This record gives sequence, structure tokens and C-alpha cells, in this order.
Amino acid sequence: MTVAAETQTTTLPAAFDEDAVREFLPGGELGKLSAFLRRDFLNAWSYRMAFVTDAGGLVMQALTFWFLAKLINPHVLPAYGGTHAGYLEYVASGILLFAFVEIGMQQVAASIRQEQLMGTLESVLLTPTAIWTIQAGSVLYTLIYVPIRMLLFFGIIGIFFGVQFSPAGILPALAMLVVFLPFVWGLGIISAAAMLTFRRGGMGTNFAITLMVLGSGAFFPISLLPHWVQTISTANPLARAIDSFREALIAGSWAHCASNLLVVGLAGVLTFSLGSFAFTRSLARERRRGTLGAY
Repeated sequence: MTVAAETQTTTLPAAFDEDAVREFLPGGELGKLSAFLRRDFLNAWSYRMAFVTDAGGLVMQALTFWFLAKLINPHVLPAYGGTHAGYLEYVASGILLFAFVEIGMQQVAASIRQEQLMGTLESVLLTPTAIWTIQAGSVLYTLIYVPIRMLLFFGIIGIFFGVQFSPAGILPALAMLVVFLPFVWGLGIISAAAMLTFRRGGMGTNFAITLMVLGSGAFFPISLLPHWVQTISTANPLARAIDSFREALIAGSWAHCASNLLVVGLAGVLTFSLGSFAFTRSLARERRRGTLGAY
């Protein structure tokens, strides 16, 4: 009994510690993320001309909104900290956060769709890889590339169009961006779950996101919308994130940021939990039906 007890107390903790540490070793789950990143980078780098056309697209996008700014009186736009920014400053924040929403809605679902079309989805899921690793690895490259792309966009509108933002707003803007990411990721997982269940019909989730974007004030003031839509928009996490982002970058202020961080953070917990549940259930359903690789 004594020998057995000593054996049990010495082997179980060692095994437990080994399993816990293995997740964070280069060959563990975190190490697999680099494999996803390398795969997506090499795939993107094989189409080098796409980087050139994307940069050109940024210039054309900035030029388009610059011309639109000439048609809009800055005084009809909301004031932030007593500052009436131009339309280009106003819309830049909406463009940035809308880009992150596009990541969540398209990249996660598109990666699942691509694996289905290539016939590798079942093979990937049969490997000893956690679901969260597959989900995170699917968006890792884009999460790195898009902020660099948006910094380039801000640099273009700053250098060539004279747009200026408050340096004091960088910290609150980053805080909002970090809190906003789980909300976007949750939307992406919900989209991926719909893709697994409804195949092409899963893209219908984009319709709901389009409505959310239209009611967020990303490209035009919410005050232009009907009163009942304005009321609903107060509960729109995207609208709150964009409002705080503009308040930070234009006025350099933390005003209203704390309450918006709380709302967006709670929305992130809700959407991420709902998305994880939906994806797990849809995955189990397709495995049970034997239609996991069907497209």
C-alpha cells in the first residue's frame, strides 16, 4: 500500500504537468499556429501581384473618400470633444473596424469552405489538433496583415490628404480594438458553423452583419436614420466600438470609453460562447451524418 501510494503521488503529477506544458511547447498547440501562419503567408506570397493591387486599392479608396469629403459639410457630422472632424477622419475609423468585421465573417468561414472544397477538412479534424487552434490559425495571418494594411491606409491619408489624429487617442483606441476582437471572432465562428450546416446558404449570415454595419454609423451619421433605428443602434456593439474609436482618435479622449468597453466586452463573451457552442454542435451533427466533407 505504501509503495502504491508513493507511485501514485509521484507519477500522476508528472504526467499532468507534462500534458499541461506540452500545449505551450513549439510542437504543441501554440506551435501549430505558426504552421497555419506559414501556410497562409506562402499562399499569399505566391500571388505577389495581389500586394501591389491591394496597395493601389488603398490609394483609390482614400481618393474616393477624399472626393466625398468635399461634398459633405463637416458641421453636419457629430462633434467629438468639441471637434468637428472632416468626413475623411470620420469615415477612417469605420473603415478600420469594418475591415475587422470582414475578417471575422469571411476568413474563418472561408477557411472551412476551402478545406471542404480541397477535401482536407476531415483530415485536418482527424489530427490531434484542438478546435480553437484551427479557428485561431485560420485568421492569424489576416489578423496580422489587416492592421499593417490599415496603418498604411492611415499613412496615405495623413501624408497625401492632410488627415491628422490625436496621438493621445492611440491607447484608448488600442484598448477598444483588443476588446472588439473576441466579438468579431465570435461572429466568424457563428458564420463557420452556418457554413458547415448550410454549405453555401451559410453565407446568408452576411445579411445580418450588413444590417449591423448600416446601423453602426460606420460610413454616415446615425442621426440620418429613422428614430427607431437610432434607438436600436444604442445596443449595437459595432456602433459603440466605432463611436469610442472616433472619440479616441479625433478628440484624444477616454470619454464614454469605459461604458462602451464594458458593452462590447460582454457582447464578445456572448458571441464567442454562442459561436463555440454552434460550431461544436454543427461539427458533431455533420460527423454523425457522414457529411462533414460535403459541399
